[in-house]
Amino acid sequence: MQIVLHAGAHFTEEERLVRCLLRNKEDFSKRGIAVPGPGKYRSLLKQTMAALQEAPPAPDARDVLLDLILDEENADRMILSHMFLFGAPRSCIRNGFIYEAAPERVAQLSALFAHDEVELFLAMRNPATFLPALFDQAPQDDMEAFLRGADPYAIRWSETLSAIRSAAPDVTITTWCFEDMPMLWAQIVRELAGLEHGEKIVGGFDLLSEIMSKEGMQRFRAYLKTHPTMTEMQKRRVIVAFLDKFAIEDEIEEELNAPGWTEDTIEAMTDIYEEDMERVARIPGVSFIAP
Repeated sequence: MQIVLHAGAHFTEEERLVRCLLRNKEDFSKRGIAVPGPGKYRSLLKQTMAALQEAPPAPDARDVLLDLILDEENADRMILSHMFLFGAPRSCIRNGFIYEAAPERVAQLSALFAHDEVELFLAMRNPATFLPALFDQAPQDDMEAFLRGADPYAIRWSETLSAIRSAAPDVTITTWCFEDMPMLWAQIVRELAGLEHGEKIVGGFDLLSEIMSKEGMQRFRAYLKTHPTMTEMQKRRVIVAFLDKFAIEDEIEEELNAPGWTEDTIEAMTDIYEEDMERVARIPGVSFIAP
């Protein structure tokens, strides 16, 4: 079976993505793609991960887990989404590393599903906004204490993804930037489901409709109807153009809770993030979805 693990990251529209997948549940099921409700498996995954910390998986552990999750549904591909798979927001940064627990946990899941094809899907987000979002949920009163002395300029997604690949070389990784998600939404859903480019899905513009005015969405949909042969790349350019004119400012602007940081801090970290994305795109076994 193809086991698809969507692990967030935190604060990257992860729950909205799950809701979109569930809207397609019936259609996907007809094609052998299972989208179990999160209530069926999140606690099971948590218990499984705790057990794997203590001992290797029992010979029947994989079959028992799948029987509990699928509940007699026949599937060739199963999509599971759990943004706490690598830890809670307050513990995401350890020793200057994003999701320090991720390599070990992916390796453990790879061992559990040793005879299956395991795929990891993980969104990345600019540390300049990601760290403040995590800090907002943390018990610490200042950013330095939250980072435990780590240098925010030294935090790299490429290090996390490289470590996961080293720990679990049989697990393929698909990743993308949170900032690009309005343009990539439909493709991300298709990739999770293992569909071909351009195949019809429900909710392909779910995120876009949240950040674009009603008038803008109406005009955008009308434009698509009059240009039915556009490629995905052309659609993305059209989305950018419409967002430039019809974006809801309150939905795209964010107040950052980052005491002591300045605009120069944000700008410098953003430059580093963009350079890091070039490294991510070159990691063997990593599929980087770009606009």
